[in-house]
Amino acid sequence: MSSVSRLMTRIDTNGSLRRLQRADLPVNTVALARYLLGKVIVHDTANGRLSGRIVETEAYPVGDAAGHAFRGRTPRNGSLFLERGHAYVYLVYGASFLLNVSSEKAGVGAGVLLRAIEPLDGIELLDGTLRANRRADAGRGPGRLTKALKVDLRHDGLDLCSASSSLWLAASARKVGRIGRSVRIGLTYEADRVLRFYERGSAYISGPRSLLGE
Repeated sequence: MSSVSRLMTRIDTNGSLRRLQRADLPVNTVALARYLLGKVIVHDTANGRLSGRIVETEAYPVGDAAGHAFRGRTPRNGSLFLERGHAYVYLVYGASFLLNVSSEKAGVGAGVLLRAIEPLDGIELLDGTLRANRRADAGRGPGRLTKALKVDLRHDGLDLCSASSSLWLAASARKVGRIGRSVRIGLTYEADRVLRFYERGSAYISGPRSLLGE
């Protein structure tokens, strides 16, 4: 058994987190974007567990011109067309990886972008120079989120609901707070759609403060 497999076995049996099953996930992109708030994204690595509580998401539903699935399936976006609960990872501007969760039935392209997390396990592994007063910045924004969790293109297509996956979604005993919503951030197409969701009052969400009024 590999070191990662041993770690996963220990995590799965200690009762601290419950892996989400596919049946737990709504078969609807907007509903899933809201549902994922307060859930935990976990990456089991050979060096330990990295995890964060999801506090901000964006929905890219079926037919959305701003979504990567809008023009149909390609080798790059194929993971968006997998059954809900799979990882879609892509590189943006040649610098940052972004992590999305496929959100519809198999063959239907749509997804939810994970925009920010509240760091939980493995904070000491995120950045050797990270000071305590910068902890809130570790997972604030989709590029920082993947850097914190050490997620890249190798994780594209992973089943986030599989018992054997090193990257997975979990339920949390801590309930989500009040949910706010706003337009999405940094878009050219369909920029006025109110499809960004966040936990109100969280110190870990990204974006301008002007979007937090609703």
